[in-house]
Amino acid sequence: MQKPVEREWALTIDPETVRLLAGKARILSAALNADYDDGHEREIEIDGDARDRHQHDGLIEEEEEDLTEEEFRELVGDLNVDEIADLIALAWVGRGDYDVKEWSTAVRDARQHGAKHVATYLLGMPMLYDWLIEGLDALGVS
Repeated sequence: MQKPVEREWALTIDPETVRLLAGKARILSAALNADYDDGHEREIEIDGDARDRHQHDGLIEEEEEDLTEEEFRELVGDLNVDEIADLIALAWVGRGDYDVKEWSTAVRDARQHGAKHVATYLLGMPMLYDWLIEGLDALGVS
């Protein structure tokens, strides 16, 4: 009889939650890439003879927003301290900062990062989607 393989890690965050957050990060990244192709903002040229043909009715106009970033921030805000540490550690493992054998160290270091501004920190990672998925793969979570 074979001994069960002991894992050096215990994941407290649901992998489906990680995949959901990764998917939202992917959407945000795609939108950013479309807006800033090659790292340059696009300039809009306006013809001097152009007129504003938009009819204003005096009401505040609503802009159609992509709520993906807000949803991402709310989901991260709903995580507990252990889940936040796991999420950050997964990104770090996926990015190659830590090996899967260093999981407990990555989680400990992620706890020291703190829970404040986690969404902003994660959204600052240019390849967050890839790194979260690679982190899950490294841990053998399908």
